[in-house]
Amino acid sequence: MGLQIIQGNEPKSKQVLAAIYARVSTDNGQDPTMQTRELAAYCERRGWTVFDTYVDKGVSGKRDSRPALNRLMADAHARRFAIICCWRFDRFSRSVSHLCRALETFNSLDIQFVSLCEQVDTNTPTGKLVFTILGAVAEGERNLIAERVRAGLRNARAKGKRLGRPHKCVDVDRINALRAAGQSWRSIAAAMKLSVGTVYAAARSQHGKALCA
Repeated sequence: MGLQIIQGNEPKSKQVLAAIYARVSTDNGQDPTMQTRELAAYCERRGWTVFDTYVDKGVSGKRDSRPALNRLMADAHARRFAIICCWRFDRFSRSVSHLCRALETFNSLDIQFVSLCEQVDTNTPTGKLVFTILGAVAEGERNLIAERVRAGLRNARAKGKRLGRPHKCVDVDRINALRAAGQSWRSIAAAMKLSVGTVYAAARSQHGKALCA
């Protein structure tokens, strides 16, 4: 019977480390768990090992500086992973300029960027193009929404509608009487259900018995 030779020094497949980034705009009812769970499952299917999960809660995508994102970028510069995965491109950023800067940084560091929902992989030229186009669409949509809001405010003002918080009428004489009785500004404000600043300003005003603040 012949001898069977087993090679014990066969090269092992290189471990690919991936970073997961998730973001929700508010802490009120929004949960990033769905994003992180799906992204972790995707990494497992691709045979990637999750290095770390970076989550920003209650932070707008318009902000370039976010706690978890800043930590992600620092680890990227330290080359601690080879891939960054996010749920959607707008979870990473809503600014085209920020997207482009981040993409250039990742390219220089030889880090791949994957957006799961859009199926965008910046490891390919087509993926890079699609990523930039989608980012431009997101920023354009946000600008349109902002312009609609401004147009609505202008229209409301033109119709004579008062905008902002409703005004409260402040009884200056009552404030002065309570103050003369030895009440503190804080206790007067609590009794009249007003802020301390409003009470103090009203007491210093000379506009008559009642002041609308």
